[in-house]
Amino acid sequence: MAIFKRGKTWWVDFASPNGQRIRRSTRTQDKKQAREYHDKLKAKLWRIEKLGERPDRSWQEAAVRWVSQSSHKADCHKDISKIRYLDQFLGDKMLAEIDRDLLTVIAESKKNESSPSTANRYLALVRAILIASRDKWEWLDRVPSVPMFKEPKKRVRWLTKIQAQNLVDELPPHLADLAVFTLATGLRQTNASMLRWDQVDMNRSFAWIHPDQSKSGRAISVPLNEDAMSVLKRRFGKNPEYVFTYLDKPVARTSTKAWYAALERAGIEDFRWHDLRHTWASWHVQSGTSLQELMELGGWASFEMVLRYAHLASSHLSAAAQRIEGVNLIKQE
Repeated sequence: MAIFKRGKTWWVDFASPNGQRIRRSTRTQDKKQAREYHDKLKAKLWRIEKLGERPDRSWQEAAVRWVSQSSHKADCHKDISKIRYLDQFLGDKMLAEIDRDLLTVIAESKKNESSPSTANRYLALVRAILIASRDKWEWLDRVPSVPMFKEPKKRVRWLTKIQAQNLVDELPPHLADLAVFTLATGLRQTNASMLRWDQVDMNRSFAWIHPDQSKSGRAISVPLNEDAMSVLKRRFGKNPEYVFTYLDKPVARTSTKAWYAALERAGIEDFRWHDLRHTWASWHVQSGTSLQELMELGGWASFEMVLRYAHLASSHLSAAAQRIEGVNLIKQE
């Protein structure tokens, strides 16, 4: 059969010139439009087979290839979650059908659900996949302009040591240990919560994050201070494989009801688990750690990433400010 109806929608079903069976939705309830879609698709496939034209590729093909090529990245699961959300808009689209108007619909929808900054993260992923489709895979001739929202520059959110202690006191033991360890090492949530004992050298007070676990794709050396070591000593023997566990399983999620309840009891607002890393970095620069040292300790890929903490490290400018003191520019009475 050339076209058939499934529910209210017409579908095409035929063999391409190379013998491949083609069965797909025409996305229309109009039989005349469905027949036109069938004829155009069949002609397109003939030109691809006989004349060597480049085949059309779908968003789903591009998304699958993107995930398969980025599966080594530590935050690949975040891309997968975003792609699942985007499927409602792009799941039945060919790459060439994705234009600025469609991207604007996605942008407004996500912004209304969450925030402009969150919407930008989704749009950035779409743009990255489209650019890869054009530049790496040669599936696309051009990439449409992707609308992005302006994001206000937010100040770094961090806790004082008193606030941090109040928070730790309110957390359940498994989250309290993980929080103290994060404040002592600055590790990202996944790297800390999924830390294995074979990544820890207790004798040398040292741990490491493998390149395939790191956001930057580079190995991270993690020196362990006394606070970090005290946590490890408490956790030792609780699980033979993972350092941080709850009910004998890795602590996969930290932003739980227990976390938010602890924040409320501690009187702390507008604070995410990732802000523990910001707190660690802020404490470092306020204690004299240079931005270069901080970049190495935190495993950041570029110096620009640590400049957000530069305003907290003003002590090194005190000597410069004192060079012009004593000018005595006092208004004469």
